[in-house]
Amino acid sequence: MFKNAYIPYKGYYSSPFVRWQGSFSTAHPVKLAGATCKRWIAERHPGWDPMKIDYVFMGTTVAMKHAFWNGPWVAALLGAERTVGVWLSLACATGTTAVFQAAMACEVGAAEWAQCVLCDRVSNGPHTVWPNPLGPGGYPEREDWVMDNFAADPWTGQIAMVTTADYVAQDEGITKEECDEMSWVRYRQYQDGIANDREFQKRYMFPVEVQVGKKTIVVEADEGITATSPEAIAKLKPVNDWGVHSFAAQTHPADGNASLAVCSREKAKELAEDGPEIQIISFGYARAPKARMGAAPVPATEMALAKAGLKASDIKAWKTHSPFAVNDVNMAKKFGIDPYKNFNDYGCSLIYGHPHAATMCRHIIEVIEQLVIQGGGYGAASGCAAGDTGATLIVKVG
Repeated sequence: MFKNAYIPYKGYYSSPFVRWQGSFSTAHPVKLAGATCKRWIAERHPGWDPMKIDYVFMGTTVAMKHAFWNGPWVAALLGAERTVGVWLSLACATGTTAVFQAAMACEVGAAEWAQCVLCDRVSNGPHTVWPNPLGPGGYPEREDWVMDNFAADPWTGQIAMVTTADYVAQDEGITKEECDEMSWVRYRQYQDGIANDREFQKRYMFPVEVQVGKKTIVVEADEGITATSPEAIAKLKPVNDWGVHSFAAQTHPADGNASLAVCSREKAKELAEDGPEIQIISFGYARAPKARMGAAPVPATEMALAKAGLKASDIKAWKTHSPFAVNDVNMAKKFGIDPYKNFNDYGCSLIYGHPHAATMCRHIIEVIEQLVIQGGGYGAASGCAAGDTGATLIVKVG
């Protein structure tokens, strides 16, 4: 599908992900992302000139103050003061979609270097009010950006996201015991990601400087991970009394940011550190039947594999945004993937949280680093998103 879309080795970072109402909860996400990306370039890539970035693809899903300016604003904040930026949003697939858009720009020669910047602060989400002079007494229409949208999709008829996950489990005959086991497997894999003083995470994670009150602190690692055990998971009751997902079998909202460079082959060679070549191979997308969000990664992955001319068995490392455990149970069954090996090794959003736009960018980065450790090969980063949608990106390392 793609012939000239590459990611320079080490041309990416993710911040730590912080459980909502934590250390990032009062920082403006766009300002924080811009400042962090600028520091990352200065400290990790002093030879890069951000003024040479051709285009910035900025993704966020929870609009904050000055959202009207998001794209060009974050471009200027990171040092690309003469560069155009666009604001993209596709819920939880925003990160994958931004990389896809950047890859297309490079593929057709519209850009040599596109920088993707993804950020969200789910904490302290905005409350929007729209004038409604024809309403009773002129009472306005209103919405809580975070909580109202967690609770209901306007298309499906006010069905909460966790309920869509339980519908998928119901359709596929997946049990609470299977989801509980998957949650425990994912927790253990995250422990591998932080083993040896966070050896794996330090391959890509960049510390964030953030003001908390009158002090500036440095956040170096994920915050808010809940310790658990198989027994503790099994004791929790499902959110829906007829369903399979307890709070242990779903992710938690988080705040964070990430960035990744997408370039032509020649530009990627110029910007990369010593290491393997990383090529973007293909992208797939899909929309599942109504109120079946967790099923969408399967057809999205089928599309990405078909466009790449690959089979599931050709994928050496899998990463999934799995806000609900049923996503991974279903995907493992559909593609014959071993859930214990090369499938969300070192952790995933089910455990370390979900700052919407930044989540899939971190997953793409982690699958790249895992493939580097394994000596190269094909990797897939996939996930579902609001609106019963899904997206999958396939990369090749080496």
